[in-house]
Amino acid sequence: MRKLFLALTTLFTVILFTSCGETKKQEPATQNTQKELIEENVVESILTAEEQAEMTPQEIIGRLKKGNENFMNNNLTQRDHSAQRRKAMIGQFPKAIVLSCVDSRVPVEDVFDLGIGDIFVARVAGNIENEDIVGSMEFATAVAGSKLVIVMGHTACGAVKSTIDKVDAEALGMRSLANLMDEIEPAVVETALEGERSSKNTTFTNSVITNNAMRTVKNIREASPTMAKMEDEGKIMIISAVYDMESGEVKFNND
Repeated sequence: MRKLFLALTTLFTVILFTSCGETKKQEPATQNTQKELIEENVVESILTAEEQAEMTPQEIIGRLKKGNENFMNNNLTQRDHSAQRRKAMIGQFPKAIVLSCVDSRVPVEDVFDLGIGDIFVARVAGNIENEDIVGSMEFATAVAGSKLVIVMGHTACGAVKSTIDKVDAEALGMRSLANLMDEIEPAVVETALEGERSSKNTTFTNSVITNNAMRTVKNIREASPTMAKMEDEGKIMIISAVYDMESGEVKFNND
């Protein structure tokens, strides 16, 4: 009986260790398969001159809307930024230029699910235009071939809220900020008031944010005869949009 017990114990031990060994041998294969699957879905390419030339402004808007859906659904495209960076050294052919606020909570490329070489991005508090910004847009469109200009405001914009509340930046020693707020003031004045005239009135503030972005579009057209002509000829579009920081959605306006 004792010999039979020892024999069974030995057999059981051999089977147990053999099974464990087989399991361990299979794990690396599974891990490699998963790694290969991830690598297959990683984007390494960048926008080419041919692809840029073939796209229309309307098509680009559609692609940006789809990218924004990916962002809202936490389904951003996986990219090999090292590979894209190396390929971008040859040249750049962005499809659009976005004028955004400096707000750190507005990650423009991520908002549209874009990578290296996809868009130009200009930033200034309150997404207002100035001579340098307009010049940058002329470079992006007339020189580099971008088909779309977007002025993108965002909810809870500090520059707009400060302008609504008439914060005296100059008295605080910030003359340049005071001048910037003067550029936003017309949008405040032109916005119909419903309720309290204060940044606490979210409905009013959001209306000012939308009107400020649309007013910037108007100012860009007036400041750049070159881009206004390109838009009249259907080569580009100049539009405004507002990014909702809570939902992540970008709502395009009909300017």
